[in-house]
Amino acid sequence: MAPTKAVVADDHLALPAGGKNTPLTNTIPISNVQTDIYGLEIWEGTLPIIDLGGLHGPRHSDTIKQLGHACQHYGGFMLKNHGISERLLNDIMSKAREFFHLPEEERMKLYSPDLTSLIRLATGFKDDNQNVFVSRESLKFHCHPIENYVNLWPTNPPSYREVVSEYCVAAKRAEITLLEAVFEGLGMERKSIDQILDNHGQYASLNYYPTCEKSNLGLTFGLRGHTDPTILTMLLPDEVPGLEILQNGDWVPVKPIPNTLIVNVGDVLQGLSNCRYKSLLHRVIVNSEKERLSIASYCYPSNDTQMGPPKELIDDDHPLIYKDYTYEEFYTTMWKQRLLDATRLDAFKVSAA
Repeated sequence: MAPTKAVVADDHLALPAGGKNTPLTNTIPISNVQTDIYGLEIWEGTLPIIDLGGLHGPRHSDTIKQLGHACQHYGGFMLKNHGISERLLNDIMSKAREFFHLPEEERMKLYSPDLTSLIRLATGFKDDNQNVFVSRESLKFHCHPIENYVNLWPTNPPSYREVVSEYCVAAKRAEITLLEAVFEGLGMERKSIDQILDNHGQYASLNYYPTCEKSNLGLTFGLRGHTDPTILTMLLPDEVPGLEILQNGDWVPVKPIPNTLIVNVGDVLQGLSNCRYKSLLHRVIVNSEKERLSIASYCYPSNDTQMGPPKELIDDDHPLIYKDYTYEEFYTTMWKQRLLDATRLDAFKVSAA
């Protein structure tokens, strides 16, 4: 029985992964793309489209600049040619659907209210203060390095561990390539880059948003507006719309593009960049007709990594905004304050900022 309706990688190079000789098809209608003042292709007026393959050839410098503009002016982008095969994208989405269609008692074996659990199923809830329902079921788990965590994962549905492991490794490979490029565009020195890349983790979630009765749509969200406490988040959505981003004070829907990931800047990157890049406020809405699934990969530093902006990013035009702090301090403060957006970082601002 599916969930009921809501009532009220070690390699630093993103190369094709998850299947040999499997072409990745990115069919993007030209009529849906505009060009902005920075020369970026913008998908339906929402987010720029970045071709990660451009890093491996004569367009490397241009791609670095495009990434910088996307992070600075949009807080995220659509990522094509990311190196994850179409076969693997389909496999992980199918496996997620199989999991959420297991009997409820089978899924609930993984339920835990412990936020520090290495794997846990989180379910929907009612926020009595705001009088809204949050209608999402999410399997959250650590996944880097894979060998440390895979034995904690479910064995039902069949091949779950194999498919999810393969996807997480491929996503991590793309993630590292992307981080290298983003940090290069910021002007970070090699030492500063290695401090982050040599001490980072990966957390993933399979997300299920059930359909909602029409009469309850006004009081039900898949996720309320929030930013992510990450460096970057990479999202693989299915074909059902639901993600919205805040642009110029309005919530704007982001329509999925087949075989394309949605990447958003997280709070940690906002801090590392000394606020040159802003984390992206986003939410998920539900609908009354189709269930929706997504797979998210979250990149975050190790607990003891110093997260203040590197000295090479500070000058007269960019005075220091955030002091040094560890990711553990940031994460602990976030849960104490229960804030949903980048105001979590305010506790780490220098007094003169």
